Amino acid sequence: MAIISEYNEQDNKPAVSAKHFNAVLDPANPLGFLEAVFEFLGRESDIFKSDSLVRDVNAVVRMVKDKLETEERKRKDQGPGLPGNPEKKLKEDVTVKETKTEGVKEAMEEDKKGPLAPNIGNGLDLDNYSWGQSIQEVNVTIPVPHGTKSKFIVCDIKKNHLTVGLKGQPPIIDGELYQPVKVDDCFWSLEDQKSVSVLLTKKDQMDWWKCVVKGEPELNTQKVEPESSRLSDLDPETRSAVEKMMFDQRQKSMGRPTSDDIQKQEVLKKFMAQNPGMDFSRAKIS
Repeated sequence: MAIISEYNEQDNKPAVSAKHFNAVLDPANPLGFLEAVFEFLGRESDIFKSDSLVRDVNAVVRMVKDKLETEERKRKDQGPGLPGNPEKKLKEDVTVKETKTEGVKEAMEEDKKGPLAPNIGNGLDLDNYSWGQSIQEVNVTIPVPHGTKSKFIVCDIKKNHLTVGLKGQPPIIDGELYQPVKVDDCFWSLEDQKSVSVLLTKKDQMDWWKCVVKGEPELNTQKVEPESSRLSDLDPETRSAVEKMMFDQRQKSMGRPTSDDIQKQEVLKKFMAQNPGMDFSRAKIS
């Protein structure tokens, strides 16, 4: 398993001219304000050219949400009641735990509704990490506190198990992989001291993963759409197998026969044409 540590960015960056942004936040429509922000960023920067935009935005949202929740808890601790009142503190801890438990239950109920639609990288954006995949590899991105050093990262990649986290803290990912990987062709790196990137090379490179580790929410593999440019990079045999798999997934989603079914139908038609005197009224294709 190869390990790539973080790199240091150059301090001398060219000066950027200031741009003016005008928008009014309507508390009843915060998403409208965010839409205006992203439109402004799209016009004045190269933000949408980044392949990691979705996971980076998710990481920022989670970071701000955690920060605000921490500030809210501090305000409650300093609220009415005697300082250090154990009874008051116990009630608050119970309330927080109950809220978290309800959130977990809601998430579990949501998972029972069925597989999820994949993100732009043919993976999923989860609470603690996001992932994407090609037919050959799985890429996992785990946000960590900004300024984290590689020496504080714990990443253990085994054939059937993945563990990722920070030293002295519970693992962020710790579970059995959806399918085995080629350990010698897997590695991890620390990106910009704010996220851990893990590349997993699939052992079986003819199948799409539904999740990274078993027990996590699963995606609907019938909606996976590999990039055409990546298909052209595959060898002819692998490309043929991938295209056949994609065709069969689309056919199944529309309730139509797969390539194997079509081939069997053609064989039966040819046989019927060669034997016109036989009764094929009860013939079935299995």
